[in-house]
Amino acid sequence: MLLLCLCVFHRAMLSEWFWWDRLWLPRPVTWVDLQDSEGRVYARVSHLYIILPVAVLLLGLRAFYERLIAVPLAEALGVKDKIRKRASHNPVLEKYYNTHSKHPTQADIKGVCKKLGWSERQVERWFRRRRNQDRPGLLKKFKEASWRFAFYLCSSFGGVLALHDKPWFYDLREVWAGFPKQSLLDSQYWYYIIEMSFYGSLLFSVAADVKRKDFKEQLVHHWATLTLLSFSWCANYIRIGTLVMLVHDTSDVLLESAKMFNYAGWETTCNSIFVVFALVFMVTRLIIFPFWLIHCTWVYPLDQFEPFFGYYFFNVMLVVLLLLHVFWASVILRMVKKFIFGKLKGDERSDEEEDEEGSEEDYTHTYSNESGNGLLLMPCMHICPYWTHDSSVNFLFYIAFHIKVCICTDIMVDK
Repeated sequence: MLLLCLCVFHRAMLSEWFWWDRLWLPRPVTWVDLQDSEGRVYARVSHLYIILPVAVLLLGLRAFYERLIAVPLAEALGVKDKIRKRASHNPVLEKYYNTHSKHPTQADIKGVCKKLGWSERQVERWFRRRRNQDRPGLLKKFKEASWRFAFYLCSSFGGVLALHDKPWFYDLREVWAGFPKQSLLDSQYWYYIIEMSFYGSLLFSVAADVKRKDFKEQLVHHWATLTLLSFSWCANYIRIGTLVMLVHDTSDVLLESAKMFNYAGWETTCNSIFVVFALVFMVTRLIIFPFWLIHCTWVYPLDQFEPFFGYYFFNVMLVVLLLLHVFWASVILRMVKKFIFGKLKGDERSDEEEDEEGSEEDYTHTYSNESGNGLLLMPCMHICPYWTHDSSVNFLFYIAFHIKVCICTDIMVDK
């Protein structure tokens, strides 16, 4: 009984500390001042409880969309899964593949050859076929990209509808007019709920979605997105939050559409969209985001109130996001330099489908470079499932790969 009382007491103390006014609100505002009254409604944590059922609803909607719209669209665009030769059943190789490594070294290959009496080329071919079996087909990747394209398109369109008649869409000083006593609008409520539910649905479906080498980074990204959106909701940073979401969603529409055309083999259309995508990314992430939105959250609030924890926390997170944008922009520029001087080669990190009849030299070269790790070793398979012989096309694919990684590591809202 005493232990139960202590647990209840500590929980109450922790809750009181977590919801301390000075962490979330500027002086002298308190939570009491944000009680609904006189027709004014304020954002509350209880409003977010609906996210879970809406996320489940989105999963169901996605299943219907992929079956009724994405599959017919894929057929119309000529997207077909490649017929793959299956690896022959071999318990020894299957055990090694599942328990040791999917990419055996040459020394391991020689050891397996001695056990089976196979040639090195036979073993290499078996592992190539086995890896190809685990890779998702073009149709699955097309359906996933199509769903995200549809969502980002609707989200961007809905964001414009929700903001086009608001004064803070044109004058950023209006973002802080009356803060934090800003009444919650229905359009803001549903914009937030649908965005957060979408990222929640991505967490639920991550086990069934296309597995990529940035799997862990995607999980971190989705959790960070939900955390920061929740913080901005509770601290009533909703006006600036909707602007940030809109700025980030616009480039994602172009990215997902480019992926769709890439899977369909429409290279010219894909490359054209990639160029527009890169330009939109630079404008929204390196111009509008820092010089409009971060300036708005860093400078204008000081005219209304003294800095507090929420002010610092939110701005630090936005600056971290900006640093990610700058870093990946520098990577893109380095790729441009390599391309101009003819030093840009095929991306060895790409998780592309392997040629089953690839030479031993190619095999050795490919897997002798797998010791690296981190973001720079993530695949560009979700941008380009195969590498072309056209250097200009490769260059665009290479740029798009780095931009997509940036989007996957954004901490405010893809992506």
